[in-house]
Amino acid sequence: MAVRTGGASSCGGGRHDRGGGVPVDRDRMSWPPRVAPRLLSGLLGVVAGTLWPTPAEAHLVTTGLGPIYDGISHLLLSPEDLVPVLAIASLAGLNGAPAGRRVLFTLTVAWLAGGLAGYFTGGFVRPAGLPAVSFLVIGGLTAADRRLSSAVLGVLALAVGLVHGWINGAAIADAGREALSLVGIVTTVFLLLALGSGFVVSRRAAWARLVARIAGSWVAAIGLLMLGWSMRGVS
Repeated sequence: MAVRTGGASSCGGGRHDRGGGVPVDRDRMSWPPRVAPRLLSGLLGVVAGTLWPTPAEAHLVTTGLGPIYDGISHLLLSPEDLVPVLAIASLAGLNGAPAGRRVLFTLTVAWLAGGLAGYFTGGFVRPAGLPAVSFLVIGGLTAADRRLSSAVLGVLALAVGLVHGWINGAAIADAGREALSLVGIVTTVFLLLALGSGFVVSRRAAWARLVARIAGSWVAAIGLLMLGWSMRGVS
């Protein structure tokens, strides 16, 4: 008596592989490519909304431990300052140790100089899309992973330090706080730059550079969303 051997059979819309494996639902296999872009867009929107500066962020964080600790906590709790510092640390690290050292000292000194200028001139006025520009430029350069000269990185660090430092100094003056808060801010900037750029420089593997570039692309994407909202007058 002949025994019939069946070919591929289906059950519940699935299919068997030729080796008699477990049925696989084609719909389940195809859902990530369709849903992932929507999830990514939604997540970027949530993160950008969280980072979008509000009027309350113009005031210095109060810890009750003194002006220096207030400055430290202000930087660590202010994404519009913290994220560009981490991003430029990654960018400097991707360009090697000499670039990292130049950015380290240039950005720190520029942040302090801008902070003192903002503190003594007073009058807290921040252009609507200014934080977004920092996100977009630094994040875009990090994602591109192009070799930049130390001079170019120095100019970028100088601009970022002066602008963000002036905003911090003006906010401190507007809140009626002591200028010593700038010491806490600048010290934190220095430490984050040293640790961040040093970490990136020490990682020679290709995956480490890829992680830094992906992080830079996220920063740039968030900056682009923030810039678009500022141009539409959404706060």
